[in-house]
Amino acid sequence: MSTEKNFNNTEIAFALKSKTELQKAHFLFKIMASPTLVSVGSKVALVSLKLGLPVKGLIKNTIFSQFCGGETKQECLPVIYKLNKKGVSSIMDFSVEGKESEADFDAAAKKKVELVKFASEHDEIHIVAMKPTALGRFGLFQKVSKKAELTSNEQEEWNRIVARFDAICKATYNAKLRVLIDAEESWMQDAADDLVELMMERYNTERLTVYNTLQCYRWDRVDYMKNLHNRAKGKSYLIGLKIVRGAYMEKERERAEAKGYPSPICASKEDTDLTFNTALGYILDNSKDFSVFVGTHNEPSSYLAMELMEQKKMERNNNTVWFGQLYGMSDHISFNLAKKGYNTAKLIPFGPIKEVIPYLIRRAEENTSVEGQTGRELSLINKEMKRRKA
Repeated sequence: MSTEKNFNNTEIAFALKSKTELQKAHFLFKIMASPTLVSVGSKVALVSLKLGLPVKGLIKNTIFSQFCGGETKQECLPVIYKLNKKGVSSIMDFSVEGKESEADFDAAAKKKVELVKFASEHDEIHIVAMKPTALGRFGLFQKVSKKAELTSNEQEEWNRIVARFDAICKATYNAKLRVLIDAEESWMQDAADDLVELMMERYNTERLTVYNTLQCYRWDRVDYMKNLHNRAKGKSYLIGLKIVRGAYMEKERERAEAKGYPSPICASKEDTDLTFNTALGYILDNSKDFSVFVGTHNEPSSYLAMELMEQKKMERNNNTVWFGQLYGMSDHISFNLAKKGYNTAKLIPFGPIKEVIPYLIRRAEENTSVEGQTGRELSLINKEMKRRKA
């Protein structure tokens, strides 16, 4: 691996972290190395908050500050400004989950539109993010995915979901920003895909506004992408895709086994890597029709994207290619990419601590389950601590 593509420079990776912040990150990743501690800690946090025990300050100063920008948009600004000084953009994401009422969905849509306005007032923010089921009932997405006939009330409910999507995408288009729309479980995803495609058709004609998410741990996603490409060419709109490996693997496999249908998940990590890299290559081969957000904590995939851009003589700051990682993770990738001049962003979740806990638990579990992730984080933090001592 050439020095040019090396992510091992910890001085660049942790330039924004004080000695105390490095020590805190080290402590947290050590805990996340233990599935038992993560499981017990998650249960204790949930119960403590439910009972109103005084743990909010402890959570805010530990795992919350590691993975979230703040409880409000304004609280996130110091983080956003610091990242921008190192050439890293911010993606704002109001990470409240698990709501089920129409009032909650309307409130979430309003929050997203307000977030777009906030982002448009800050040059450090080019992209916002949203989750489909923040705007509508999971069960209805599931029913629409099955192509089942809706009742008149359900059809009205679905129309409201479409209207919420449209309001956010239209606001994003008018603000000349971009919106990344998450992918979720496979059994609701067809409805989400169709809805995001409708938004692309409306708002990706002149420039890129709307991105869908391609979960590359699904073995059918390359075919889906190629079919989407054909439809987009027929209707003359651009495709925005965030490519990720995926976040629901255990749940997907367990459901498939329980219900007796073939698992939608690739048989091995190698197959997932191949799907990711194939999708990346196809998109960059067709860059006049696509814009890609390379959402990965995987170093080889990041190197591959850099190499393909070089081969195709694409400028590093070409606006059709963005790299992104979650705030609090893989700083060695984010800050080294930004230092080399690539478009790089961190996803900044925010929201009230009690309501962001499900997101934080997923982050902790992800670090525990992704092979080598926590060990890599710890080794780099140790390296930087030694470098500073020396």
